[in-house]
Amino acid sequence: MSEQNDSGEKKKTTTEKIWDSTRKTLHIASFQANKYKRIVQKKVDLATIHRKIGAAHSDLGKEIDELRENGIVAIMETEVVTKLLAKLDNLKSTAATLEAEIESIKQEDSPDEEEMENNK
Repeated sequence: MSEQNDSGEKKKTTTEKIWDSTRKTLHIASFQANKYKRIVQKKVDLATIHRKIGAAHSDLGKEIDELRENGIVAIMETEVVTKLLAKLDNLKSTAATLEAEIESIKQEDSPDEEEMENNK
């Protein structure tokens, strides 16, 4: 009878090991999928910001050319140019922040088993 209990405990231990391994694998897979999703979303946002930067550069060039044609000497001090430059600075800052967030997400590691147990 004690042999049956030993084999029963052994099967339970093996089953628990398989279950724990499966659970851990699923947790890691879902963590990686979520990480990938967040990176992709940040990259989409970054691409949008880069398009806005390109448009702002175009607007800035157009304004400078128009001001030069109108004979304005202090082009860089005009209100339109300073606003466009401030907009460009803001967009570049946002792009840098997004790039840093992408790198930060890439560096994230999957939580350990202990953390998984603590979250139960």
